[in-house]
Amino acid sequence: MPSEKQTLGLIVGNRGFFPDMLAKEGHTFMTKLLTKLGYKVVVVSPKDTKYGAVETYEESKKCADLFKKHREEISGVVVTLPNFGEERGIADALKLAGLNVPVLIHAWDDTVSKMTIKHRRDSFCGKMSLCNNLIQYGIPFSLTSRHTMDPTADDFPAEIHNFAATCRVVNGLRTCRVGALGARPAAFNTVRYSEKLLQQSGISVETLDLSEAFGRVDKLKDSDPRVKAAVKEIQDYVPTKGVPAAALNKMAKFRLVMQEWMTSSELDITAIQCWTSMEEFFGVVPCTCMSMMSNSLLSSACEVDVGGALGMHALALASQTPSFLLDWNNNYGDDPNKCINFHCSNLPKDVFEEVRMDYQEIIAGSVGKENTFGTVVGRIKQGATSYCRVSTIDMEGQVAAYLGEGRFTDDKVQTFGGFGVLEIPNLQGLLRFICENGFEHHVAMSHSEVAAPIYEAFDKYMGWDTYWHRG
Repeated sequence: MPSEKQTLGLIVGNRGFFPDMLAKEGHTFMTKLLTKLGYKVVVVSPKDTKYGAVETYEESKKCADLFKKHREEISGVVVTLPNFGEERGIADALKLAGLNVPVLIHAWDDTVSKMTIKHRRDSFCGKMSLCNNLIQYGIPFSLTSRHTMDPTADDFPAEIHNFAATCRVVNGLRTCRVGALGARPAAFNTVRYSEKLLQQSGISVETLDLSEAFGRVDKLKDSDPRVKAAVKEIQDYVPTKGVPAAALNKMAKFRLVMQEWMTSSELDITAIQCWTSMEEFFGVVPCTCMSMMSNSLLSSACEVDVGGALGMHALALASQTPSFLLDWNNNYGDDPNKCINFHCSNLPKDVFEEVRMDYQEIIAGSVGKENTFGTVVGRIKQGATSYCRVSTIDMEGQVAAYLGEGRFTDDKVQTFGGFGVLEIPNLQGLLRFICENGFEHHVAMSHSEVAAPIYEAFDKYMGWDTYWHRG
């Protein structure tokens, strides 16, 4: 279910040669169903067109004008065919509206016992004619999992929710503003990316030098009420036993600077330099601050991994749950379909079985334990997961991605940081694909099953070269 009401446009098809009472019934039923499922609906009224359906060119214009008035609200359009439908009228309505949003095509089932001229829908056939016209018009569209579907069936709401997730991903990415704080760590060539290729997909990158962030932190006084409130917010977020007060103050100030930067620059997500400038020259890790952002669906990736942040953002948009970035890190014994995924970590607290703040054990050996407090550590909850990686393939001038689903298990393992044992069907095939195609060692994940709507968004509407690993 969507956490906030999402607006969907609805077009009801009709064709005069077929029982038009079916269009009337379809308009009423689909409007009520979408509303019941938690969506706002923009649809032509029966007062403005015959039964509120779209058939003639005049009706197409009325529908398009209505959609234009709600352009800023409509995230996608559901086209339903209670009978054959007039393909030109629907295609014209979409073309004239010019919304450039995902479109779902739904055709109703015929009832075998009702095949007389009074009851036949022929939506099975009409759907093909409509899709043919949409391709001629250059309008991309999505299809239901079965060619025709009974909208009263128990599995139909999932079709709408999946489509709505695709809409959230597409619209969220096409206007996404990413904040890149600091330079890519020198040792991490793997997270290089092309801002220009991302911009072609509507994704903007706003940069800020790490020294500027530190300068803004220096201007904040310990006595500032905002700093004290931010310290309490951190303490309320995660157990901080054993963490020095000075470290908590630094984290609080950094969090305030990040919040102000995101607000003033209208940023959706961030990617932050850490290793090891933050520790050497600031004296804490940014993990807790990043964890808090990701837990609020403001995805934040480390090592200035903008592609990783975009993968996180896609997962958060689709699932409306926190996402996180992990390393493909270790084999799990001799099981070919299991591995250990790990990070230092900045994972959102909601993904853990238990969580606490600690210091970063890897970096502490070189910069000192006292300079590495702020990690958020624990074991990741078991359960279904989706994973996603977004990259720019600069040599080929395109954005590419892979995604799939698996599950975190309860298999025994004990280590530090944020970690979990992940099981994926044909994991070895996926790892081979990652290596042979030069994808990074980072992967975004969330506790969800949203590979299908994200694939639809990436492949069909974003135009990205996307691989869906299905085992």
